[in-house]
Amino acid sequence: MTSLDTVLDKDGVRLTVDDAVATVTLTNPAKRNAQSPALWRALTEAGRALPGSVRVVVLRAEGVSFSAGLDRQAFTPEGFDGEPSFLDMGRGPEAELDAVIAEYQDAFTWWRRNDIVSIAAVQGHAIGAGFQLALACDLRIVAEDVQFAMRETSLGLVPDLTGTHPLVHLVGYARALEICATGRFVHAAEAERTGLANLVVPAAELEEAARDLAGALIAAPRDAVIETKALLSGAVSRTYEEQRVAERAAQGRRLRDLSGTAD
Repeated sequence: MTSLDTVLDKDGVRLTVDDAVATVTLTNPAKRNAQSPALWRALTEAGRALPGSVRVVVLRAEGVSFSAGLDRQAFTPEGFDGEPSFLDMGRGPEAELDAVIAEYQDAFTWWRRNDIVSIAAVQGHAIGAGFQLALACDLRIVAEDVQFAMRETSLGLVPDLTGTHPLVHLVGYARALEICATGRFVHAAEAERTGLANLVVPAAELEEAARDLAGALIAAPRDAVIETKALLSGAVSRTYEEQRVAERAAQGRRLRDLSGTAD
C-alpha cells in the first residue's frame, strides 16, 4: 500500500495508512468533532477497512478539541436526517433500543484488538462520547490543555459507549464514580497522575509525540507485541496462577515460532 493512502473519508472520519501505521482523524472541527450515529458507523467501517499490514492505529482530531461529545441534535424531535431521534428511540421496544446501542458501541470496541495497538492523541475537550472514544484506545497521549469529562449523567443518561470498563480499571471504582457522577473536568496533570494519560506534552508537540510512540511500538517483532498485549489485557480477569499458565503458553508459542517448529 502506498504511503499515506486514504482508505476512507466520510461522515467526519478519515482513515489513512502509511505502511504499518494507520491514522484515524476526526474531521469536523467546526462542530468540535461532535459525534453522531453516522460518525460512529464511519468509525466502525474504518476498523473493518484496516489492511492486515497495520500494527498501530493513531486516533487524532482536527481543530482545538478532540471531541465535544454527542451532537445535541440527537435530542431534538427531528434528530438527524435519516436517523431516528434519541427521544423516539426511547419510546420504542426495548430489544430494538438494545440493538441500536450495541451497533453504536461497535465504533468503540475494535480499538483494543490484539493485532493492533491504538493510540489516542487528545487535545482540548474530550467530553462524554469523546472521553469514551479516547478511553477505547490502548494508550493516550494528551496535550497540556486537555479537558476530559463524562457528562452523560447531567443529561439524565449513563456512559454507554464502552468507556466505563477502561475508566474503572485505569483510575479505580471510587474515582471513576466521582468523575462520572459529578461530570467534572479532569485536566492533564490529574490524567497523567491517575493513569488516564501515558504522556502529557505541549499541544504543538502532540502529533510528533504520537508518531514517536507509534515508531517505538513497531520496532519490536509483531507477534511478540500481539502475544504481550493479549497477556496483559487478559491479566485483569485471570487469577495469579491462571496468568502464570497463560505466560507459559504464550512463551511456548514464541519459542516454537523462533525455532521454526511452530504448528
